[in-house]
Amino acid sequence: MREILGRRRRLRLRRKEGAARLDAALTFATAWQWPVLPGAGTAPAALRDGRGLGCACPDPDCAVPGAHPFDPALLAATTDERMVRWWWSNRPTAPVILATGGRAPCAVSLPALAGAKALVALDRMGMRLGPVVATPTRWSLLVAPYTLERLGELLYSKDWVPSSLRFHGEGGYLVLPPSEIGAGQVRWERAPSPPVDPLPAGPVFRRAARRGGAPVAATPWLPDVEAVLDALVEASTSAPDGGSRLAY
Repeated sequence: MREILGRRRRLRLRRKEGAARLDAALTFATAWQWPVLPGAGTAPAALRDGRGLGCACPDPDCAVPGAHPFDPALLAATTDERMVRWWWSNRPTAPVILATGGRAPCAVSLPALAGAKALVALDRMGMRLGPVVATPTRWSLLVAPYTLERLGELLYSKDWVPSSLRFHGEGGYLVLPPSEIGAGQVRWERAPSPPVDPLPAGPVFRRAARRGGAPVAATPWLPDVEAVLDALVEASTSAPDGGSRLAY
């Protein structure tokens, strides 16, 4: 009897999680115009270190279990409501993957411990941040779209950049909440917030289109990558002992 009740509870939980991921994917794609696709997802097999879940992809040594595109491939990312509904109707527990770059957000990520320190430092500096995605291993600061050329120019202009930083730009991807991956749960450390009215000009600050005649949530505000990178470099080099606050 206990086993039957346990199965029912797990089934209800899976249905609830699946509905939450479909709702999130639809919001990203249709309200905010962020192209998404389902990620590889996890498999029951444990990792070699005995922690977490393995990846559903064929690679037994997958470095980011569940947190990457596989089938469909990244180029399939879309904002089409019907496609998003079809994907998550067939795979309700699939992670939600954002295809970064183009007109979609980009991101700057760093190890989780360094990310927590960075947010404290940036708050003290009065830096306004956009959405921050947290996994057990890495935190990602979403920023306005940038080109690879502009990123290269920014990095070239710096004397030093923390080696722990990763940049998710055009051709890249990022797993979004409320996904679950091999490392654990994906959550918002800083939830998306709307722009402050009056809205500045530009695609990043536009209102999302009306759906069914009713206004939907505004596209979240995103900071410029240069401002975030400058602040991270300053926060990293201001450690009292002369080291880096953002070291691994």
